[in-house]
Amino acid sequence: MDKKRRIKGRTIGNLCLFAAAALLLVGGSIGSARAALTYFSQTYTSRIQTQKIGVTLLENGNSIAWRNFDKKSADDIWDINDVPIDERLFRGMLGEDESFVMGKAYKEELAVRNSGTIDQYVRVNVYRYWVKVDENGSETKLQDRSPDLIDLNLVNQEHWIRDGKADTSERYTLYYDSILTAGETTPIFSDTLTVDGLAAYHVTHDITKRDGYTVITTTYDYDGVEFRLEIEVNAVQTHNAEGAIWSSWGRKVKVSSDQKLSLVDDG
Repeated sequence: MDKKRRIKGRTIGNLCLFAAAALLLVGGSIGSARAALTYFSQTYTSRIQTQKIGVTLLENGNSIAWRNFDKKSADDIWDINDVPIDERLFRGMLGEDESFVMGKAYKEELAVRNSGTIDQYVRVNVYRYWVKVDENGSETKLQDRSPDLIDLNLVNQEHWIRDGKADTSERYTLYYDSILTAGETTPIFSDTLTVDGLAAYHVTHDITKRDGYTVITTTYDYDGVEFRLEIEVNAVQTHNAEGAIWSSWGRKVKVSSDQKLSLVDDG
């Protein structure tokens, strides 16, 4: 069996998930993170300066992805984290020479900070899926592998509203229910990440006849595949928020008199 690959210090590579009982080696990607600024329709950009909006994704208290207007520059440029997108999550998750273990819950406390200068509403998209990477580094998404085995445990759901209407097999969407004021950080929306050890026991049996004998070939379904976790953060202005969110995100919401956000279901 190939030697296990490891993370050393802050050098980011592939995680190896090893289940000794099944002798299954599964390559686990370090994943990716995106802090994406929502763009507005002309109706709303005419009423507010987009450059005042900034958003940052925090992992275990550390800023790992952001998009903010660079106020120090004379040009209209954005201050964006220059760490490659597939190396932002899971930084420091493992110790020196530590290998990733399936079934273990790793600390993964994710939150959003308003790093702009105006108040905003935010939402988060979480993507989980599996890929096969060939010798040239090209990825093929595996639609027949279960995203549910990649468990980002959600917390503080009294503040983070999950939009069931937007759920797919690999994506779910969370809305923070309150205005996020400039400089403020939300409560965390997740606390741990676990890759289910049951992946080690997913097998396919191929039965053939050979020279009068029945031959059963067993293939481990997750052998040699990698998992991906992506976090996308969007921010939108609070001015005329219901219309701005509908225009930008295509979701009907209601904002109460105390500025609390709720989702509107048409039935």
